[in-house]
Amino acid sequence: MAILERFGDIIKSNVNAILDKMEDPSKMIDQYLNNMMDDLAEVKRSTAGVMAEETRTKRLVDENQAEVSKYEEYAKKALAAGNENDARVFIAKKQELENIGAGLMTAYAAAHENAVKMRQLHDKLTSDIEALKARKQVIKSKVAIAKTQETINKVSSVSKRSQGAEDKFRKMEEKANRMLDEANAMSELNMEPIDEAKQLEEKYASQGSASVDEELKKLKEEMGI
Repeated sequence: MAILERFGDIIKSNVNAILDKMEDPSKMIDQYLNNMMDDLAEVKRSTAGVMAEETRTKRLVDENQAEVSKYEEYAKKALAAGNENDARVFIAKKQELENIGAGLMTAYAAAHENAVKMRQLHDKLTSDIEALKARKQVIKSKVAIAKTQETINKVSSVSKRSQGAEDKFRKMEEKANRMLDEANAMSELNMEPIDEAKQLEEKYASQGSASVDEELKKLKEEMGI
């Protein structure tokens, strides 16, 4: 059947292999689940149709066998009543129904085989969906952890660059301090040297000079005034 060929690859599907191909499992897993649910809905409808066909052909087989049994009983009753010609008619009808029944049995066998395959397909897909649902949160948690680790790695890289910038800043600060110290030293060297003797001379010179009053007093004593 075309429906079996169409969904045959689902039976062979491997959830792990499909997940491995996803660029971002956290985003794709919901889409994949939705796709599988759509497939399951179609498989359910198709399976229901195949199972209904199996039931219909089985009913026809049962009805045919009941008819065969009925005409066989009629033939027996006709023979018991001594009506051999009537028995022949019933037997001919019975054989006709048996020929029809052989075709019905072939149709039923095919319908049964298709129903079994479709049921296997349905059950496999249902199992895959339930397994994926059970693993959904685990997969998303792992992806979240991976993204967090990736963020940590990026922050760590930024931190290392920041440390490098801090080292450079410290070197520049040391260089600035050294330049300032050199400038202060140069300023000190450019100042005129202090003449200590000159400073002392001024000190003692001021001590040796008498005041006006003292000199006036001395003059009066010399003049007897």
